Amino acid sequence: MGRSDSRVGGSQLPVTPPTLADVAERAGVSRQTVSNAVNNPDLLRPDTLERVRQTIAELGYSPNRAARNLRTRTSSLIGLRFAPAQEGTANAAMDRFVHSLVEASEEVGYHVLLFPGDDEDPIGGYDNLLRSTAVDAFVVTDTYLGNPQASWLTDQRAPFVAFGRPWDDEEARHVWVDVDGAAGTRLATQHLIDRGHTRIAWIGWRKDSPIGEDRRSGWLKTMHAHGLSTTGLASRVEDVVHSGAEAAAVLLDESAPTAFVCASDTLAMGVLHTLWIRQLAPGRDIAVVGFDDSQVAQVFPVGLTSVRQPLEDVAVEIVNTLRLLLTHQPVDTWGVLLEPTLAIRESS
Repeated sequence: MGRSDSRVGGSQLPVTPPTLADVAERAGVSRQTVSNAVNNPDLLRPDTLERVRQTIAELGYSPNRAARNLRTRTSSLIGLRFAPAQEGTANAAMDRFVHSLVEASEEVGYHVLLFPGDDEDPIGGYDNLLRSTAVDAFVVTDTYLGNPQASWLTDQRAPFVAFGRPWDDEEARHVWVDVDGAAGTRLATQHLIDRGHTRIAWIGWRKDSPIGEDRRSGWLKTMHAHGLSTTGLASRVEDVVHSGAEAAAVLLDESAPTAFVCASDTLAMGVLHTLWIRQLAPGRDIAVVGFDDSQVAQVFPVGLTSVRQPLEDVAVEIVNTLRLLLTHQPVDTWGVLLEPTLAIRESS
């Protein structure tokens, strides 16, 4: 009975996957040569390597990852905790980041393992994966004030890179990559000033959000650098659409701004909702700039001007740093701060 086609009563039986030994026999080489072709191709002569690879392709051989992991005690997996989607927001930046991280990881032979998070037990998922040696390293994205994950992973001597600065710990010595939010809102505010606006309002997050305060500082410093008043032009709210809409209504009534800079596209969509109710045209009557350049910003009828984070570059930096950590090579810098850009559309 042949390996490739076995039939009983007209039905086809499952085909046994080709093994390393099958490849070696077909190519006329040793099993070690096949293993080298997969794991250490530099050790083989070009003609031998080509013959083995051709045989692998013909047979459809796939190396046994689990067996290799047992030998090397590595999994080639990077753990990333994901949180449930937040209702009432337009923020899909994390989706774009995850996609970029998957692509950057695969370029160097790693894969991303997503695992759910639990706010009541923020280290539970990390602990389980670390104990089972299911992953080689982690990417931490929740760097909000008081987050225990980075310090816990540091204590466990687990390799990881954080997407986000250690806002609450100036003495932290873990590696991080982040986007300069203040630089992004400086771009947004300067863009509006260049368009002739002098009464530019800010709608941001609550004061306990270090990311929100970082973004607010870019607006504030740029306004002051141009001698423009910010009195009565700032609002701090929850990051949901209806909060942005309510804040915009109050600011329009009490302070009469001609433009808005927002800490997120979610809040900017709230502003646009208020403008629609009041029959004010975005970009013509009132200018609006968001942050994150979400898909909503790109497909909104007039187009929402928005700060775009270089998430693809963030992912590449993180993966390159993880490679250094996992191969015990020195890391030149503990923190990398990347500059965002401004996607200009009709809303401003």
